[in-house]
Parts: sequence; C-alpha cells; structure tokens
Amino acid sequence: MWLTDQQKIGVGLVSFGTFFLFLGVLLFFDAALLALGNVLFTGGITLLIGPQKTFYFFARKQKIRGTACFFAGMLLVFMKWTFIGMIIEAIGFLNLFGDFFPVILNFLRQLPFIGNLLSLPGIREVLDKLAGSRQSAV
Repeated sequence: MWLTDQQKIGVGLVSFGTFFLFLGVLLFFDAALLALGNVLFTGGITLLIGPQKTFYFFARKQKIRGTACFFAGMLLVFMKWTFIGMIIEAIGFLNLFGDFFPVILNFLRQLPFIGNLLSLPGIREVLDKLAGSRQSAV
C-alpha cells in the first residue's frame, strides 16, 4: 500500500497525537499535552483521509452524537476541564471509531509477538467481546 507524502505526514501526526494524549493522561491529565494531542490527532486524520472525507466522516447522521461528544470534549480540554473533557471525548471517540476496533484487532493478531499474546484463550474471548468480533461457524 503506497501512501502519498500528505498521508505519510498524516500518519505521523496521528501517531504523535496519540502519544501526546497518552502522555497527557499518564501525567495526571496535563491540559497542554492533551490539547496538543487533540490538535495533532484531528489534523492527522484530516491529512490522512483528506478534508472532504473527514468532513463527511464527522457529519454522518449515524455519527452525529459521537461527533458532538468528541468536539465538546476537545473544547472542555481547551478550557482546562481536562478530566471531564477526556471522559466526554472518550465517549465520542468510541462512538466515532468503534466500528474500526474489529479491524484493528485482526491486524494486531497478525503481528508476531502481539498476535500470540492476543490469541491466548482468556484474552481472546475478552477482546472479541469488547471489539464485537464474531466467530464464523466454519
């Protein structure tokens, strides 16, 4: 799969945004790191899939509640209400990107070390239930 230079920058921004969000939560909801992570993540998504597709993704009728929660959470983080903002943003994130979790889980199961860990009997059932994966009858 070939990525354009713009998409490569988008992948980098999404990665750094995720890192800063994780670091901001790890450092007791540091407002500056969380705000930076939000900006980088949102900008990276825009560069990764394009502005028009990003708008259509966030403006879909089925995702409007998730979009409202996600951006309201971002606004609360910018206003330094970090804990409440991250809770509301997490709800919006799950509503927006929850459809991708089974795909991500299947991708992670293809990786050498992580795949073996995720395929262990106890972990497999829990992750399948959380991601909403269905087992085939075959």
